[in-house]
Amino acid sequence: MATTIANLTAKQDGVLEGMLTTLNVNVPIALVPNATKASDEAPDVRIIARRNGFELGAGWNRISKHTGEEYLSVKMAAPEFGVIYGNVAPAPGNDPAKKVILWNPPA
Repeated sequence: MATTIANLTAKQDGVLEGMLTTLNVNVPIALVPNATKASDEAPDVRIIARRNGFELGAGWNRISKHTGEEYLSVKMAAPEFGVIYGNVAPAPGNDPAKKVILWNPPA
């Protein structure tokens, strides 16, 4: 079972904005395209806390080995919640602008 930890909306400029929500955290975030990406290993997006502008994490475009589809893999870290891994996926429903981050706990 996948656990949703964020609900996001795609904006016209490519930014995804929404709320990161866990048992201890409820913070507005933005996934901002990395305009200064200098290498293939650099993240494709930066994850920013909207309240204070702190960088919480980053995301990398990946291709699924099973389906061949592209997705965004994210990693976030903060003292309040430690390290969180997740994947950005379409939200339930038919709105292509709506996305979610699904928690991907370590095995």
